[in-house]
Amino acid sequence: MGEVQETKTMTLAESVVKLLAEDELTVTTAESCTGGLVAARLVDVPGVSEVFKQGFITYSNKAKRKILNVKKETLKTLGAVSEKTAKEMAKGAILASGADAAIATTGIAGPDGGTEEKPVGLVYIAVSVRGQMYVEEHHFEGDRAAVRESTVEAALALLKKGLEETGEE
Repeated sequence: MGEVQETKTMTLAESVVKLLAEDELTVTTAESCTGGLVAARLVDVPGVSEVFKQGFITYSNKAKRKILNVKKETLKTLGAVSEKTAKEMAKGAILASGADAAIATTGIAGPDGGTEEKPVGLVYIAVSVRGQMYVEEHHFEGDRAAVRESTVEAALALLKKGLEETGEE
């Protein structure tokens, strides 16, 4: 009986993998505050190997620069937790992997590290699909685990939106 319910309700990750497969697209991840959780959620889906080739965990600014080509000036003037950094992470992940789509996450999961300008829970998510960029700013509530989990859900939802919108053209 439990198996029937599972097939009726498709998870967000399953629907994203299905859309990617239907459009014959590949995806990569560039994660900071989520530390690989987005990639892990995708990898939980059977058949994901057709669409997911690799992910990048670039927690430090040095890794963001070296692996994803995030500009030093962006990090210096705007910081790692900014819309521009998220965009550059997504672009860099596509260039580094050759994927058709990318999810990038950068934020302050807490419990420390927040400031008045950039409080704990501030997260930027950038998704690039077929050259189209989507960016969202979020202010999540809760502890470190809750902020990271909320970020994963929002990132997958944004990728789904991007896939649906670019697939309509």
